[in-house]
Amino acid sequence: MTLDQVMAELAAKGSESVKRIFARHGAKEPFFGVKVADLKVISKKIKGDQALALQLFATGNGDAQYLAGMIADGKRMTAAQLRSWANQAAWRMVSGTTVPWVAAEHPDGVALALKWIDSPKVHVACAGWHTLGALATTVADDQLPAEKFSALLDRIAETLPSSPDLVRYAMNYFVIACGTYVAALGPKAIATARKLGQVKVDLGETDCKVPDAEDYMVKCRRGRPIAPKRKTMRC
Repeated sequence: MTLDQVMAELAAKGSESVKRIFARHGAKEPFFGVKVADLKVISKKIKGDQALALQLFATGNGDAQYLAGMIADGKRMTAAQLRSWANQAAWRMVSGTTVPWVAAEHPDGVALALKWIDSPKVHVACAGWHTLGALATTVADDQLPAEKFSALLDRIAETLPSSPDLVRYAMNYFVIACGTYVAALGPKAIATARKLGQVKVDLGETDCKVPDAEDYMVKCRRGRPIAPKRKTMRC
């Protein structure tokens, strides 16, 4: 399929009711309001088309950017392309999912994410924390920079309360990922969660809630000392 064909199909699948829901979650124009289930159907038609994935993201359309993350191979992207994606993410559904999906697959994923979390741009900082969480979730423990991740837990314990809303949400996700999937950091993640208490984030006029980190980690472990790694973050 060509870019024009995919964009036409996205437009046809768009829904005003879905647009209203996405808008309440922070989506900005342009976007059509396509259900994720419909995006999955389209993604199967164009899976593996790396060039098309890059074209879709470059449109700036929120639905197209999410779809791009479903089909792109992060290992085949350049660091410059990943930085561009982090900067151009249309809204938090993209900065919190699409960008981390691909960045976590890249050899420089850790280095990129560590730079992003220091960005004054909220959506870039969020992409960084979510990427680090994705790495904790999918990468073998012996390939992770455990000392750096441990230091980040200390940083979160000190700075989360004064960080922007969506950054607090992303930081909380990183704590959960470390405590759920990284054996060496499990106890420290639990301790960090207890120090922070229930993280409060203004998520606007939505039904979304911030997970209680400790409770969420325990549930995800399902009675085990640590949960098995996931193969991919895509869903």
